[in-house]
Amino acid sequence: MIPDCKNIRKSILAISRESGHGHIPTCFSVVDILYALYSTIRHNPKNPSWNQRDIFILSKGHAALAHYVVLAQFGYFDIGPVHSFGSFMSDFGCHADRLKVPGIEASTGSLGHGIGLAVGIALAFKIKKNSRKVYALIGDGESNEGSVWEAIMVATNLKLNDLTVIYDNNMSHSRGLQIHNPTERFKAFGCEVSQVNGHNIETLKTEIAKQQDKVKVIVADTKKGYGCQTLVDNQYQWHRKSPTDSEFDVLIKELNEASI
Repeated sequence: MIPDCKNIRKSILAISRESGHGHIPTCFSVVDILYALYSTIRHNPKNPSWNQRDIFILSKGHAALAHYVVLAQFGYFDIGPVHSFGSFMSDFGCHADRLKVPGIEASTGSLGHGIGLAVGIALAFKIKKNSRKVYALIGDGESNEGSVWEAIMVATNLKLNDLTVIYDNNMSHSRGLQIHNPTERFKAFGCEVSQVNGHNIETLKTEIAKQQDKVKVIVADTKKGYGCQTLVDNQYQWHRKSPTDSEFDVLIKELNEASI
């Protein structure tokens, strides 16, 4: 893992401690994916509405804090205001609002909805013969929602080769409907699929940049809480938990010492 991603995780911990909000384990599982995306796709932090930008939608909207910190890392805004995360009148809500935060393309949070938006945008680009690409990050737990698979069926039926779906395979579904073979399932729906280490930046960038002939799905194998063993070992305890000062010290120490 590159130093920027470790610093992003430190910021997530600090902001969660200050705010009392945040889904830290799921945020940690997607940091490297988000970093790889914004290192690869077409976008302009100085002009977030640039009409040739690619579109990224965080369908698993409860990882909003990770998205904010990554956007700040890439220069969309200063990290300072993000420390108001989840507070009254803050622009940086626990689920992102596209009308309040530069770089946020869709207000998400209701699981299973973001991917449908991505399919619609990809179809619009195809109709317009526009070269822009659409990317959606979905969760494996989120994929218990039937709307995810309905959206995939629509996308493959319409041959949306401008759409890439990244599936965060962090085993969140282990307490829900089991999806043991996501790669085979997406292939069965007609997608072009690869399965990669979701914490390897260079591998992710390579897969994101590859040309595609059909709907592309990247199954990213990740760990909830990646970087802090306490989070990895107690992911359900920490699902909606913010660290106390003493817990924060433990987590920062683990993150500093992690060979990732």
